[in-house]
Amino acid sequence: MLYFDKVQEKDTELYNLILEEYNRQNSEIELIASENVPSEAVLQAQASYHTLKYAEGYPGARYYGGCDVIDKTEQLAIDRACKLFSCHYANVQPHSGANANTAVQFALCKPGDTIIGMSLNSGGHLTHGAKPTFSGKYFKVMQYDVDVDSYLIDYDVIKSMLYEYKPRLFIAGASAYPREIDFKKIREIIDEYNKQNEARIMADTYLLETDIPKVIEREHCYFMVDMAHIAGLVAAGLHQSPIPYADVVTSTTHKTLRGPRGGLILTDKEDLIKKINKAVFPGVQGGPLENIIAAKAVCFWEALQPEFKEYQKQVIENAKYLAYHLQRFGIKILTGGTDNHLLLLDLRDTCVTGKELEERLESIGIISNKNAIPFDTQNKTTTSGLRLGTAAITSRGLKKEDILIIAAIIASCVVPEDEFEWQKEAMQKNVVEIANKYPLYN
Repeated sequence: MLYFDKVQEKDTELYNLILEEYNRQNSEIELIASENVPSEAVLQAQASYHTLKYAEGYPGARYYGGCDVIDKTEQLAIDRACKLFSCHYANVQPHSGANANTAVQFALCKPGDTIIGMSLNSGGHLTHGAKPTFSGKYFKVMQYDVDVDSYLIDYDVIKSMLYEYKPRLFIAGASAYPREIDFKKIREIIDEYNKQNEARIMADTYLLETDIPKVIEREHCYFMVDMAHIAGLVAAGLHQSPIPYADVVTSTTHKTLRGPRGGLILTDKEDLIKKINKAVFPGVQGGPLENIIAAKAVCFWEALQPEFKEYQKQVIENAKYLAYHLQRFGIKILTGGTDNHLLLLDLRDTCVTGKELEERLESIGIISNKNAIPFDTQNKTTTSGLRLGTAAITSRGLKKEDILIIAAIIASCVVPEDEFEWQKEAMQKNVVEIANKYPLYN
């Protein structure tokens, strides 16, 4: 573990909370799909002297002096991100995935433009148009759901929505979708839509010839992919990369990518990166967190190493193994399994809700999160589902035999309350034994 002797000297109260949180994490099993365990190198880079420097602007074009080293660090992060994801341009400044999405939407759209994104109930992100968020307030948002029977994306629905609603931006990507998304197919649908739209505009005899390019550009549909959850799998070549197909790709760096908490924007188009850079700064952010950018550079370097691909293979294998054994124990898994790092438990035919199961698991040391499932009849604070992910436990080194025990424990929590209470102490001991075998940091 890292040492915090200076904090201990100056602020005992906070030091005790830091230690308490470390002990909590070290003694529990983390199954939240959006969390991971970054390396100590990443943690140390976050606490580096880069924290001291204010650096509004971009490498070579700052609004403050003394940024020569900072420029080198940020450019290093940019170069590594481009190499990792095989793209030409990157902005590593977004403080979060939400900030990255905000910047792209402001760069490509005007208030009132139409955006199409996956609904929250079907596994989409908040920032893809959910009503309480900025995107739901500033834009006209239409959202697509998964198929009611298979719970899979219906690409024919996407096609029909494009022609019906004529969006400025189509967003793909999810936070709770356990299957692979076909970005190539969506690109083909959008290309055909744009082609037909362009032909219609050019055939409009009421338009002046000089106005046609402006109208075509204004009615062009952009394609954005938010790969926050699957970025590590994409980097390892284990999920179809959106880079060749999307106009812009956004991501976080702290999920499967196993880096610091932060955001990332990628594109192969020079004209778009210029718009995006302006939208990030000064559009939605001020000075970048250069210490976090330094940690991102470490994260990208780690992801470029051969062992990172082996790690991601294990993440997927562990998720499949967990899904398989949960089903063996009688728990229904949405879509019947997973292609990535996460799975969704469908609890509609059980005696517990998502909220109840989350609370029971936390009480014995397994951390998860309740999650709505498509067409859920429960409210959003109760839910009929639970989301699990294997990135963090794989980082800690858990093996198949441990995952089998975890699956059995989870299944043992999906029982009447008196039966759960009867087993609770034994399950707590099993969780502590597993956690102790795999320290958070040696």
